[in-house]
Amino acid sequence: MEPSHPVTIDPLAAPAAAKETGRTNDPARTMAEILAVATHEFADKGLTGARIDAIAAATRTSKRMIYYYFGSKDGLYLAVLEEAYRRMRAIESDLHLGDLPPLAALQKLVEFTYDHHRDNEDFIRLVMNENIQRGDYLRQSNNIQQLNSTAIRAVRDVYERGVQDGVFRPGLEPVDIHSAISAFTFFNVSNRHTFGVIFQDKASPTKAQTLKREHVVELILRFVSHSVTA
Repeated sequence: MEPSHPVTIDPLAAPAAAKETGRTNDPARTMAEILAVATHEFADKGLTGARIDAIAAATRTSKRMIYYYFGSKDGLYLAVLEEAYRRMRAIESDLHLGDLPPLAALQKLVEFTYDHHRDNEDFIRLVMNENIQRGDYLRQSNNIQQLNSTAIRAVRDVYERGVQDGVFRPGLEPVDIHSAISAFTFFNVSNRHTFGVIFQDKASPTKAQTLKREHVVELILRFVSHSVTA
């Protein structure tokens, strides 16, 4: 397993790599395309099964260019993980939870997390694969802790306002609330195939529906609140 390094672009080398595949010299666009294709490749096949050749072919680029931008297969895998978390946290930061009353803010956060996971199965599969790797690659990241600290801050702000207003019970840790939200919304996608086979009435050929959205919201609100009107 190779350590990750910051990506630096040599203005002389990049045009040569681009010329090799007939692409224009647009490093940002090329890297974004590589990350998009690599996300699905790693999510679908895992780190071991993913092939740089397949990613290069799907992006009309070359292995040389991919290694130039990301250093190695391991470097690309780590960049994919970081980008997946970055996208989620960026959207999360635009929810403007501070503008809502605590109960409404927590409901919005749960609904967003549920919808994000349901609609982004590649994200769930990436996280599952990284757990198989025992988190070794995320541990190398210089950015992942900072990216995900914003999620805990968001929960803490909502929870502390709720406690102050008397609608949330005291004594909970923000990370426990975040874990509960993640547990329900993650399971909804990660186990939908096995759950669907075992309990055939729950099977869904398209979107994950192991747990209904409104039920997940109610479970979290009841966990955090003194009382919730059903």
